[in-house]
Formats: sequence, structure tokens, C-alpha cells
Amino acid sequence: MSSSPLFEPYKLRGLTLPSRVVMAPMTRSFSPNGVPGENVADYYSRRAGADVGLIITEGTTVNRGGASNDPRVPNFHKEDALSGWSNVVEAVHKTPGKIAPQLWHVGMMRKPGTGPDPEAISDSPSGRTHTGKQVQPEPSESEVADMVIAYANAAGEAKRLGFDAIEIHGAHGYLIDEFFWNVMNTREDKYGGDLASRATFAGEIIKECRKQVGDDMPIILRFSQWKQQEYTARLAETPQELERFLQVFADAGVDALHASQRRWWESEFPEVDGDSGLNLAGWCKKLTGLTSITVGSVGLSSDFIGAFAGEDSKTRPIADVIERLDKGEFDLVAIGRALLQDPFWAQKVKDGRTNELADYDAKALATLY
Repeated sequence: MSSSPLFEPYKLRGLTLPSRVVMAPMTRSFSPNGVPGENVADYYSRRAGADVGLIITEGTTVNRGGASNDPRVPNFHKEDALSGWSNVVEAVHKTPGKIAPQLWHVGMMRKPGTGPDPEAISDSPSGRTHTGKQVQPEPSESEVADMVIAYANAAGEAKRLGFDAIEIHGAHGYLIDEFFWNVMNTREDKYGGDLASRATFAGEIIKECRKQVGDDMPIILRFSQWKQQEYTARLAETPQELERFLQVFADAGVDALHASQRRWWESEFPEVDGDSGLNLAGWCKKLTGLTSITVGSVGLSSDFIGAFAGEDSKTRPIADVIERLDKGEFDLVAIGRALLQDPFWAQKVKDGRTNELADYDAKALATLY
């Protein structure tokens, strides 16, 4: 397996990754008062030192009062938290691996009165819940612009701290994804309208982040068709609609699309190319030519939704993901729970020690570093 395409270097803008293995972002709430400690530095550096090419951190929140619903989720704007992140970067850079923070705002997923700033309002595109109920006023264009700048300022901090790339979290029903969703975004200005127009908010974030990080630092956008509130939701019903949507990000200057699926092996548009057709990352690469990252239960037999319900998952062979990587369907492979449970997962795969890979124990979500 050491000669597998999974362990070949990959060039992403001005960055060379030592392997195609990416650690997917996974919220763990192990940062009291929003500050990542030595345990967090050890958690990431162990995996970066074991053949993971790129670490994408757990979601870390931008500087908006309602960005977080949990005071134990790390933030990316207070000085003590930024100092903690500097230590994380230093630890990872003692290994061959690279690291990117995932910049996050939970939006209306936050229950009012929760998080480190309980008095803050929960940001949203239109003040609507996922059912379309109006619960607060629609923010003005200037307020939306302030949300954009919060992401951009976080990107600037990432550059200052020595991170290698950034990822913008635009998936899973959080703030950016809420702008994509027509039930929650009923705006009549430039941020509303059809799907491509509803992508304007994310496009502006990418452009402003680029101003902060410069020409060489890669910008990754994570997005999904599904939402936590509605697993069967789809932003784009056809490849043509997906192409118009993704073009907004390509035009804004994004470098990679991190296409989140619950099960990476499922065809995204089976009505077009069959049940064994391209997955979401495959369509991203085909439609835009951009670097694409596949993710979704790699190495395991069931998706993470069951894991949150306390379900275990059997180990699943990865020969198929390597075969499709080798064919060029996608460029990078993000590993979540399998790598959470075993920091040496990638190293074992590289060495051909797949008999040492264990079934997933759901309790790992709460206990493992």
C-alpha cells in the first residue's frame, strides 16, 4: 500500500501535501472556555505524524456573538484561544503533515441563550428556522457584510499563526448552508433568489478570505446536499444546477471543494449515470476542474448519524476508494471516525496492516484524543 495513490504527494495551490489522506473535521468539545490546550495539540500532531497529509481541525468559531452554541468548542478570535492554536500549529509542523482550521458559525442551529455569549442573537439569512418560521428580523445587508468579515478576519489570523490552508464550513445546516437553503433564505436582495444567487454570501466570504491570506494559501469550502435537520434535502437536483452553484465558488477563487456525503460510495445523480456513478466529489471535479475531497464513512460500514445515536460500525475495506482515487474521480480522501478512533489508521493502511484496523466504537466520540 505504500505505493498506493493514497500516499502520493499532492499540490494544492502553493502547498504540497505529503499524502492524499485528509483528517476530516470532527467536533469534540474538548476546549474549555474555547481554548485548545496541549491535549488538542497532541491529538492532531499524533495523526499528522502518522501519514495524514492534511489535518482539518474541528470547527472553530468566528468572531460573532452567536457563532457558537457550546463554550467547550474552540474559538478562533480570542487571544488565549489563538495562543492555543499557535501551539497546535507548532506541534503539527514538527511532523510532515499540514494543518488547516475549519472556520465555523453555527447560525440558527444554536438554541437562543446558549454558548459562550448567551445574550447574543443567532445570525441567520432571514431570521427563519429550518421550517420557515419567522422568529427574528431579517438582518440588513450591512449586518450580513459584518458576518462575511468575521470569516475573513479569522482567515487572516490563520495566516498570521502559520496555518497551511483554511477551510470554510458551508455544510450541514449551519450559517453558510442556511443561506443556500431556500426555506431559510427568503431574502430579496443580492443574497437571495435562485440557488446560484443564494451562494453569493459564501462567494463573498471566499473573496474576502483571499484578501487576508494572500495568493499562495489554499482555501477549501466544505458543502453538503443534506442537512442535519433534513437528511434527504438536496440543494441541486441536477448536475446542471450543481454546476451553476459551484461556479460561484470557482469564480470567487476557491481552491478545493470538500463534498460531504453520509456515505461516500453512493452515486450523487444515479438517474444520470447509474447506481455506480460519480459521487458528489466526483461531480465537483468533473463540473469545475477544481481539487475535490471525498468524505463520508470512509473505512466504515455505516454513517456517522448512527454513531451519534451510540451505534458501532464495522470496518469496511477501502480498495474501492483507492481505485476511484487512482482513476481521478476525486483528488483527496477525508477520514473521520476511523481516524478519530485510531490515530495510526493511515499508517496501518500504508504498511498493509489492515488486519489491525478495528470496528468503530461509538464511545470514541466522547473519550478519545
